[in-house]
Amino acid sequence: MKIFFDGGLRPTGLEWAVVMGGHAHVARMAGPGDSMDAEWLALIAATRLAHDAGLADALLLGDSLAVIGQASGRVRVPPAYRAHHRLWSELPRPPGRFRLRHIRRTQNLAGIALAKPWLYPQAQRDG
Repeated sequence: MKIFFDGGLRPTGLEWAVVMGGHAHVARMAGPGDSMDAEWLALIAATRLAHDAGLADALLLGDSLAVIGQASGRVRVPPAYRAHHRLWSELPRPPGRFRLRHIRRTQNLAGIALAKPWLYPQAQRDG
């Protein structure tokens, strides 16, 4: 199953969204930080939701090349984000295949859920 994730930064704080199976999970005002913190929180949330759903084949799709590169081990994790990386690395994975891929921002349904919340009126508020 495709799981879209995205994080963002607004004047009110961090926010993230995960879209899975046509349903959006959104957290707004998720605390202080920068846009990379928000992207990491989105990846962590997507991984937890995939595990909780027990998906046999999870494909996590995000538009942050930096976070995807860091999570996959292709890019060094800066010290400021090592705690996020450690937490994500220790999370249980769903059974079966677990993949992480980059997509364009315009393809990211989670980014659309953050930018246009009226498209997902049933969004579960996670924060």
